[in-house]
Amino acid sequence: MRDPIQGAVIPSDLFGFAEVLTEAERAVLLETRRVLEEEVKPYINEAWDKAVFPDEIVQPLQDLQLLDPPALREAGESVRDIFTGFRNFELARCDINVGTYYNASAGLFRTACMVGGSPEQAQRLDAQIKSGEVKGVFALTEPDHGSDIAGGLATTATKDADTGEWIINGEKRWIGGASTADLIATFARDTADNQVKCFLVAPQAEGVSMEIIDRKASLRIMQNAHITYNNVRVSGDARLHNINSFKDVSECLRRMRSDVAWMAVGAQAGAYEAAVKYVRSREQFGRPIAGFQLIQEKLALMLGNLTASLGMMVKLTDQQQAGIFKEENSALAKMFTSLKLRETASWAREICGGNGIILDNDVARFHADAEAVYSYEGTHEINALIVGRAITGVSAFI
Repeated sequence: MRDPIQGAVIPSDLFGFAEVLTEAERAVLLETRRVLEEEVKPYINEAWDKAVFPDEIVQPLQDLQLLDPPALREAGESVRDIFTGFRNFELARCDINVGTYYNASAGLFRTACMVGGSPEQAQRLDAQIKSGEVKGVFALTEPDHGSDIAGGLATTATKDADTGEWIINGEKRWIGGASTADLIATFARDTADNQVKCFLVAPQAEGVSMEIIDRKASLRIMQNAHITYNNVRVSGDARLHNINSFKDVSECLRRMRSDVAWMAVGAQAGAYEAAVKYVRSREQFGRPIAGFQLIQEKLALMLGNLTASLGMMVKLTDQQQAGIFKEENSALAKMFTSLKLRETASWAREICGGNGIILDNDVARFHADAEAVYSYEGTHEINALIVGRAITGVSAFI
């Protein structure tokens, strides 16, 4: 049996998209992969099975300093968007839960602060996020409002004219990482003008309560919370000053979707590579199933999905690095890559037969967790309607 063909930087990147990375960026990526394989992945399957978060992985991830890698500083390089994309790819290639956990603060929360904060707020918070001093989460979705959150957001914020404080009431749901966060970026509707604003709320603030959502069949490691706000008071300084309507929230979302799309591609790579490893070792009818025609056809289709998705993300990231942030572009990327993740993970599970539903085989995790990626940061249908509106000039949301 010959050795399988592999990409120069990423095994499943046969078109060499990762070759756009500098030598310093590649070094950080390879060190990240080593840490994930040696210090993170050994804890993942048991944690997934028990639906608990493995605290052992926190320090290794933090020590990598991926938001501001020392190796890039030493090389005189800034953190480029393309590096951030491949960082997200690599995290999800290891495990979707790990990528989601990391990006709850490094992606979603940080984007809210950078886009929604005043220059002073953005500078202060970004330094704290980079250093690991502050971890935050993004709290938009509610128990009764997900896809219709733009018009349906029910959590309220009322300004106290005497103290200048804001009083928040309502509920948020599916907020990943909230139980270990220092700040919750809470989106609420201002009762004075009916516009959506964002407030940084400490989980321990009086009136905040949360419960972890259990009995999940997907994303079991990630601890998602249901948060209740009962007359929670925050100072005027806790409001992110540049979020004054849902239009401003949408600006955050169009940037965040690319992070999720990168993770969807990384997870495709994880599922595909696990399937290739399996078929080379699994024997049936006296020989490895890697030599069966129908197996090879599925692997080729999986690699096609992955390659198309990766090419799309590299181009989208080039656009965003140039300052072009189109809502329909990020929506198309999230829609397409998460759909292809679902398909690729399903084929990987199929290739592995009964062993594809056992956690000892990484394919089982990717197969189950693909369902969460398919739905969060905009469902397939919502993203399709964003793209459809751009295609036709006609909104079909209602």
